[in-house]
Amino acid sequence: ADLRPPMPPLKSVTLQGLRPGPRLIVTAAVHGNEVCGTRAVERLLAEFDAGELVLRAGTLTLVPVANPLAYALRQRAGDRNLNRALAPTSEPCEFEDLVANWLCPLLAAHDVLLDLHSFQASGRPFVMVGPLDNCATLEPFAHAAREEALARRLGVGRAVDGWLSTYAAGVARRQDEARALGLPEALDQHPRYGVGTTEYMRSQGGWALTLECGQHDDPGAPLVAWRAIRNTLAHLGLTDEPDPAPAPALESLSLYEVIDKRHADDAFVRPWQSFDVLRRGDLIGTRADGQAVHAPGDGWIVFPNARAQARQEWFYLA
Repeated sequence: ADLRPPMPPLKSVTLQGLRPGPRLIVTAAVHGNEVCGTRAVERLLAEFDAGELVLRAGTLTLVPVANPLAYALRQRAGDRNLNRALAPTSEPCEFEDLVANWLCPLLAAHDVLLDLHSFQASGRPFVMVGPLDNCATLEPFAHAAREEALARRLGVGRAVDGWLSTYAAGVARRQDEARALGLPEALDQHPRYGVGTTEYMRSQGGWALTLECGQHDDPGAPLVAWRAIRNTLAHLGLTDEPDPAPAPALESLSLYEVIDKRHADDAFVRPWQSFDVLRRGDLIGTRADGQAVHAPGDGWIVFPNARAQARQEWFYLA
């Protein structure tokens, strides 16, 4: 029997200004246990309804809950991670496939995406940006300056890049390990498995930022998300509020490697937080078979997830 809760309809709310302007879409709860963006979108909708905020130009689409199954279950994913291998499909098999068939055309109909997330370990909010302008095959792009200008106005002091290239390298290693073990092909071995909302948006000619608003249960995270939406609206000229002053300095880090859990009992040696400093040779964790996992060089640990399952991302290096 299917014990999943009954699903509400997929929901987006679109507001149209009276003057021409950019088309902005804001997504929340792409992962069902990351609710700070949902609370921020709800607050923003109440402000529009009360007349406290007016959309003067352009188009604003708000998606308060992008993955209602995961949201209802209060967990990261429903059948699978919506923010991996995101693309429409003619043969939907999992709930997230149905969401993708609705969400991908919605993203493609806009110019700019602000995707609101939170993270497992404690730490400061930060923004994830795309690649530099390039004509390469992995993620060709031409809007890096626009992304940086907005990133400097979201109210956070740290930016991280290198997501898709790092993830593609991780997938290649995952493929090699699966072949060595004689495992069948799986979705997480697909070269485009790292494509999520922002990567899909860029593939459609738009530009996008992922804002990591804080730890999942941080009571301040919804305020970070709300302020970022308001600042984005002002920066793009969709409201009459003044363009926020750009941050005078933005610490910039680049991801370069993702390390998967091989076994559910792989464990960290301490409760790491995102952006904890690593020195070459530092002991990060221990595999279930006793193998030690050391830092390959100086840098930082990002997205450490002690609760990750086997064959899922355990942590990133920057």
